[in-house]
Amino acid sequence: MTAQLATRTAYLDTRNQGLKNMHKSIYSFIAIFYLTIALAACGEETNSPPEQTRKEYDGTILAIGDSLTEGLGVEEENAYPAVLQNKLMDNGYNYRVINAGISGETSSGALSRIEWALTLKPDIVILVTGANDGLRGIDTKLIAANITDIVKLLKDRDIVVVLGGMQMVQNLGQTYTREFSTLYQDIAGDQNVILIPSFLAGVGGNPTLNQSDGIHPTADGYRLIVENIYPYVVEAIEKHQTH
Repeated sequence: MTAQLATRTAYLDTRNQGLKNMHKSIYSFIAIFYLTIALAACGEETNSPPEQTRKEYDGTILAIGDSLTEGLGVEEENAYPAVLQNKLMDNGYNYRVINAGISGETSSGALSRIEWALTLKPDIVILVTGANDGLRGIDTKLIAANITDIVKLLKDRDIVVVLGGMQMVQNLGQTYTREFSTLYQDIAGDQNVILIPSFLAGVGGNPTLNQSDGIHPTADGYRLIVENIYPYVVEAIEKHQTH
């Protein structure tokens, strides 16, 4: 019995020592593994440039509007805000352009979300709104009041405003059409903001530059829009840089 106990004790001692050695090996492996990762990470940090890798911009342009801004029916990269940013970058203007267009939005809708837009901290706002109001025959005085309120809120925060002028279809009557087209000129003059006389110049009514609905531009249409509005955006950038 004593011999059996001694044998059993020796067995247990051997097993425990083996377990201890195995644990030591596992711990050593884990330590070496994490040390290797840490050294690799340090090596990567050492080789990285001290500057931030994230792209820094000289300013932010916020494009506010309806489906004409959002780019309904085309890929996001073909909507005018994306095309505009690429053109600016290609010409040395390091400005980000954010697409804040919402399809179907009216000037009242744009006014209701302007406070949210300000949280994006834009330096320049391109405001193109009112087309959906006009298609619904909304009173031009209300449209003008909404756009004026938006412009004032932006100016109060030293944001440079570019106002996109719109034209309305003739079937709403000559009086309404005239009042609608002139409201943008009047607001731009009263508030001293940059005016794009006709945002859809050369595109509106051109079947080759519009989608099948005859309202929303194609990718080619948006490229022409950007060519047309580009000088006004550059004017806004120069104004922002002299603030």
